[in-house]
Amino acid sequence: MSRIVVTGGAGRLGRSVVETLAAAGHEVVSIDRTAAEGSPARQLSVDLLDAAGCAAAFAEIAPDAVVHLAAIAVPGALPDPEIFDVNTRLVWNVLEASLAAGVEALLVASSPTVIGYGSPSGWTPQYLPLDEDHPVAPWNGYSASKVAVEEIVRMAVRKHGDRLRLGAFRPCFVIAPEEWAGAPTQQGHTLAERIADPALSAVALFNYLDARDAGEFVSAWIDRAAPAGSDVPNGTVFFVGAADALVDAPTAEALTAALPSAAAAAASLEGHDPVFSSARAERLLGWRAHRSWRTELLIPPLPVSAGQEA
Repeated sequence: MSRIVVTGGAGRLGRSVVETLAAAGHEVVSIDRTAAEGSPARQLSVDLLDAAGCAAAFAEIAPDAVVHLAAIAVPGALPDPEIFDVNTRLVWNVLEASLAAGVEALLVASSPTVIGYGSPSGWTPQYLPLDEDHPVAPWNGYSASKVAVEEIVRMAVRKHGDRLRLGAFRPCFVIAPEEWAGAPTQQGHTLAERIADPALSAVALFNYLDARDAGEFVSAWIDRAAPAGSDVPNGTVFFVGAADALVDAPTAEALTAALPSAAAAAASLEGHDPVFSSARAERLLGWRAHRSWRTELLIPPLPVSAGQEA
């Protein structure tokens, strides 16, 4: 088994990634500004924006692999130039520290937002479902930073691919386990509210991903793509999402109502198909999301009216 650093290991996504990797027998070290209660990882507080401190931490840990999740994760959380600066500097520092420490594999989190949906100037998909070959069209500092992150990965493959295995993944709207039971999501509302009001999920084209499924994707990447000599092309980018859409209506119907410009492309979607395809991850890594909102969501019973009481 490997020693693996997970940056952002105390976050909504990171906690499940850490737990999945630890359950698979890996020695996991979480680097985050905060600690997660009950984490199976060794937890360190390191300022990854400090290049020297980041390098020193990696040198001390001597990891075999790094999963880089740490970032400003919400568009608009800071002004666009600051988000771009922070997210790209984090990746540069982690990459340089990984190379200096002799890390063998580095997986970096990107985002589906690189595709460009939600643009105030309008956006129309060229085809559906969206896959990794669809053109990107970032329109804010966050999505632009994630395009840059993917380009840094491609650059590193060209420059260091003989000694470092790399990959990037675009996790859909991450749902932590406690959110199925009613804890608020990253947007502040609950999942039950998100299902009841499709407009809340339409802004993300109904994409989502259980954090535990994300952890299993990372584990699959470590097993299949990280080893030297893997047949998974170095630097491959993956969409990682649930096998259905986060909406009760048929996907094509809901998408056309939310984004009329997608009506023609939506005709290719059947039933509750997701708008984002994870077929590449299934083909190259043998990974597929197993959890659906239809099986995981715990909706509290509606209150009984006085006239219905026994």
